[in-house]
Amino acid sequence: MIHHTALEVRPDSVREEVAFWTAIGFAEVAVPGELGDGYTWLENRGTQVHLMHVPEPVIPERGHVAVVPLDFEATLEGLRVLGIELRPGRELWGEKRAKAISPGGHTVEVMAAPPS
Repeated sequence: MIHHTALEVRPDSVREEVAFWTAIGFAEVAVPGELGDGYTWLENRGTQVHLMHVPEPVIPERGHVAVVPLDFEATLEGLRVLGIELRPGRELWGEKRAKAISPGGHTVEVMAAPPS
């Protein structure tokens, strides 16, 4: 099980990044006080995304996070409402997939279902 992923984002894009992850089904959760400022955490069904606020984030060119939301079509619609462009992915195992670029610049793959 993967508990969390950590993504670097510019401080001025944190709120937009939170809105993006909220549209996918994540909710903001408290960050342990000992970490101090500079972090925002989100969680969905036990998996977390940790946003690290940095002035010059490193964005992997091909690396990405893949998520399986509870409602694939509703999630895509929520991202479209935010103005997020979605690219269809290959249906490698007969299930729909789409790729989005988060406001912070990270590629996120949204999957209708995991491989069987």
